[in-house]
Amino acid sequence: MAAPQSTQAAGTTASIARSAGAVSIAVMCSRVLGLVREQVFAGMFGAGYAYDAFVVAFRIPNLLRDLFGEGALSAAFVTVFSDYSTNRGEQETWRLASNVLVFFAMLISALILLALVFTEPIVNLLAPDFRLVTGKTELTVQLTRIMLPFLLFVSLSAVVMGMLNTKGKFFVPALSSSFFNLGSIVGGLSLALLFPRIGQPAIAGMAWGTLLGGALQLLMQLPTLRNTGFRFRFTFAPKDSGLRRILLLMLPATIGLSATQINIFINTNFAAACAEGSVSWLNYAFRLVQLPIGVFGVALSIAVMPVLAKQAAKQDMLALKHTFTSSLVLVFSLALPATAGLILLSESIIRLIFEHGAFTAADTMATAQALSWYAIGLFAYAAIKVMVPVFYAIGDTRYPVIGSFLGVAANLFIINLVIASLQHKGIAFSTSCAMILNFLFLGLVLYRKLNGYPLVYLGQGLAKIVLATLIMASAVWGLQWLLAPWLTGMVIQQLVAVLGIVAVAILVYGALLQLLGLPEYTLLYAKLRQRFTRN
Repeated sequence: MAAPQSTQAAGTTASIARSAGAVSIAVMCSRVLGLVREQVFAGMFGAGYAYDAFVVAFRIPNLLRDLFGEGALSAAFVTVFSDYSTNRGEQETWRLASNVLVFFAMLISALILLALVFTEPIVNLLAPDFRLVTGKTELTVQLTRIMLPFLLFVSLSAVVMGMLNTKGKFFVPALSSSFFNLGSIVGGLSLALLFPRIGQPAIAGMAWGTLLGGALQLLMQLPTLRNTGFRFRFTFAPKDSGLRRILLLMLPATIGLSATQINIFINTNFAAACAEGSVSWLNYAFRLVQLPIGVFGVALSIAVMPVLAKQAAKQDMLALKHTFTSSLVLVFSLALPATAGLILLSESIIRLIFEHGAFTAADTMATAQALSWYAIGLFAYAAIKVMVPVFYAIGDTRYPVIGSFLGVAANLFIINLVIASLQHKGIAFSTSCAMILNFLFLGLVLYRKLNGYPLVYLGQGLAKIVLATLIMASAVWGLQWLLAPWLTGMVIQQLVAVLGIVAVAILVYGALLQLLGLPEYTLLYAKLRQRFTRN
């Protein structure tokens, strides 16, 4: 099959890249604020009793959010909403939107009430070994009950995001998670300082801040939604064909998109049985891995989803293949150098960001080890974000379900083999292996479902990316050796050294891709140069 070389394909790639660029900027803001939020936690609570309890408590509504809110719901909604927007009138499209909002507000509220009743058994299922530490289970239950309504806010936020994305609005929805982090930091920190004076644990203040952040994430999108022409009308029609299509897509997709979250749920159980602090170390490390996943994996997924849905609605399968292949090359071109950088600089990055206050040098070492093992699967995490929307677009979500089961089975098998010797590091390693297996499976299935896609083009792009990454990694290793005293010195020295190494790595890698002529990179470079020249 020929490479995607047509003017239409190039235009589609450029459009996706522009949208992904806007989303990346917004996601970068959110991820940076997220790191600030984690710094607050690390400085105030370190890695241990209180933060372990918070991580498990937040994981319960967060797991449901990824299953219903930012995973299956948004993907299924965009697919059906795009079809309505393309083939039906505006009145029917907005009626569907109102019906979906009402239906899921009622469904999620019922789930929250049920979870409030059974909070303690859920916590004991997720982290049974917390009972071995006096008061740890009780604290986790308290924090969980505070944060459960967070699920309602972010689920409705995901529906609103889907509406805005379909209407070509990407920046504001992607920026909304920054408001979640702002609410968590400002509100949570204020309450955390106040609560001990009134006999409440400081960590409970951070839980209330999380709830405030979730509300802000929804509210800040509403003015933009109103500007698109949407006017909410109370509509409750559970038998509506559009809603039923969304639910049918969601049912298998809930599992298909949730391999990572299911594995995290399982891993939490294992981590709770390891040394105290293991849950915290893994969470801090995974937060850092989520930075590149969010900046380019999620960003490309959000940008490509409406394009794929419209191409599928028009039955333009050739364009859909080109869109998918170019998006995958873009993912690899960003994920592979990020993997190398995170592995080589893991200890320096953790020390710079977290080693303050209650966070010790031992915590830095343990978190850096987890980060290195998580980074191995980074390319698979990011690629799956782009691959799964293709299954939604072509209306076949059973294979992501099978892939997720394979991933969960692999995770359980590997973790039982390595947990005794590697402890928390084995959990990060098994998670990466599960993601890589899921990625390989979905790639093979898509090749069959799409009657092939440009493997030669994909292979050529991957070879250039690997070569550029290896040369860049050599430069990073050399700079680490030269700047070793600064990387362990004062905070300002660490900051200058890390930023300097990252800047040189980006310049070297970008120059190499330009020299090697990677089409996706040269297209982006030409667009950026044209924009700055015009300005």
